[in-house]
Amino acid sequence: MSFLKELGWRFFLHEGPSKSAELAYFFLLSLFPFMIFLLTLIGYLPVKTGDVIGLIEQYAPEDTMSVIEETLNTGNRGLLSFGIIAALWSASNGLNAIVRAFNHAYEVEENRSFIMVRLTSLLLTAAMVFTILIALLLPVFGRAIGHFIANLDGTPEMFLTAWSALRWGISPLVLLIVFTALYFFAPNKRLSFKFVLPGAVAATAGWILVSVLFSYYVSEFVNYSATYGSLGGIIVLMIWFYLSGMMIILGGEINALLHKRKIIPEENPRN
Repeated sequence: MSFLKELGWRFFLHEGPSKSAELAYFFLLSLFPFMIFLLTLIGYLPVKTGDVIGLIEQYAPEDTMSVIEETLNTGNRGLLSFGIIAALWSASNGLNAIVRAFNHAYEVEENRSFIMVRLTSLLLTAAMVFTILIALLLPVFGRAIGHFIANLDGTPEMFLTAWSALRWGISPLVLLIVFTALYFFAPNKRLSFKFVLPGAVAATAGWILVSVLFSYYVSEFVNYSATYGSLGGIIVLMIWFYLSGMMIILGGEINALLHKRKIIPEENPRN
């Protein structure tokens, strides 16, 4: 059986569509607490809410931005430590669903304790937030660093142009880092980083492509707001989350299939 044919077969055998729907549901429930946690941290950094919106709208369908902007603008920035932990706990529900999906892909049982699984989800959620913050901070400090280097003797005149062009690669790099961390830490399977890169690269490329195409489709061919009124943004957001979930699960299935075919050496489950 060819690789792509077996990949498609495994995706449906492991209930990929229903798992994607489960991820979309938990992503939606996790959105508000995730944004609250992100905003709380942003309050201590030289980053504006507009910078967050600018990063998200590179890929998010236009109809979803009203929902996301409202969440960002109404979020409580003054959370106490307990509130931050509660928001992080709620946001980690989406990561819990990913853990279950990846275990299914590798066909392994979850033998880690509830505390360990939950702690893994919490740490991955926090890592995602901090990775996003780094992506937001790079343009802020990147301009200053670029101008400093450009003013040094011997720096080519085209340096600033090249430096600005590099900023276009920040978002894909952030996605690749996040997906690599997910595929390494989430499943109950001991793997090394180089063995999770194929799925991470595929998920990054697939997620960007699907997001751009779906955004174009929504803006050019359909009008969910006209059909569903104020619920249009939520429906588009759910579909986008569903497609995103499919890309994440497919990346996990790619890694698991490579592992099964002995391209990746067999390793032991985590204890």
